[in-house]
Amino acid sequence: MAKEIERKFLIDHTKLPSLKNSVNLLQGYLSINDSGITRIRIHNQTGILTIKSKSTGLSRDEFEYAIPYEDAQRLIELSEGTIIKKTRTKIDYNNKIWEIDEFHDRNKGLWLAEVELSNENEHIEIPPWVTKEVTHEKLYYNSYLCFNPYDSWSS
Repeated sequence: MAKEIERKFLIDHTKLPSLKNSVNLLQGYLSINDSGITRIRIHNQTGILTIKSKSTGLSRDEFEYAIPYEDAQRLIELSEGTIIKKTRTKIDYNNKIWEIDEFHDRNKGLWLAEVELSNENEHIEIPPWVTKEVTHEKLYYNSYLCFNPYDSWSS
């Protein structure tokens, strides 16, 4: 088991540096409840099953397991809600790796950045392309977006 400690931000993608070495991700949710989520993700012919506990502050327990690609494809088909499709790029900013997600299909137009921390009190420098912190705003969680896609939000 690992402890995931992260912060999430909206970004202005027009201010990002050049994005290189991106990967396309598909992810679906097999279970979403008050205790946490069970997610399946596919990228580069690899399947990953992830179980995350409910967040406490910035932290939550996270269990990740590699699974056969064929199993991941079948599990994606069993997912609840909309399949999340996004392109992820990692950017090093002041010695921290930021994961930049550009969403597609029903979530097109949404860009988010996440940064993992070593502890909840770790200070980070906010990049100039960040516009707003949304760590505690559930509507920006992928598990919310699969049932409430970005294109269904009113302006």
